[in-house]
Amino acid sequence: MTVSPPSEPPGASASRGFFVSRLADRVEEGACVLLLAVMTLVAFANVVTRYLIRFSLAFTEELVVSLFVWLTLLGTAVAFREGSHLAFTFLVDRCPGALRRPSIWLSAALGVALFGLLIYFGLGQIRSERMLGTTSEALAIPQWWYTAGIPAFGLVVIVRIIQGAVRADRKARR
Repeated sequence: MTVSPPSEPPGASASRGFFVSRLADRVEEGACVLLLAVMTLVAFANVVTRYLIRFSLAFTEELVVSLFVWLTLLGTAVAFREGSHLAFTFLVDRCPGALRRPSIWLSAALGVALFGLLIYFGLGQIRSERMLGTTSEALAIPQWWYTAGIPAFGLVVIVRIIQGAVRADRKARR
């Protein structure tokens, strides 16, 4: 005996797909909000303890600086997704139509190459930190835990660069 799934109202599947798509598109923003909130709370706790007990918490700077690197990479991914990154469009905007699309893809290829190198060297850094057993100064946790965000979030940036190039290419075709 087979059980068929309950019937859904028309459009329910499409709206669920839209919600999942929107959620996937906004995951970086949620992570940015979370990182910024943690950074703010940690820095605020450090300020309060510095004035109350006249000593600062040693780990706060380490944590805030490392999370700031992650926040920067995630913010870069958001900027590429939204098309709001710093771009030098002076030449591309003045290109004849036949050169506009290749220049969009050249720009995307250069961006992918840059973040590909960042991932490559980030992975090398992680390998070195693991091999040497490097730990962080204040918390004495493996340093590669912080470094792992560089290749991980670099990959997210590459995905968003490609998405942005596809969007710009479609716009240039019109």
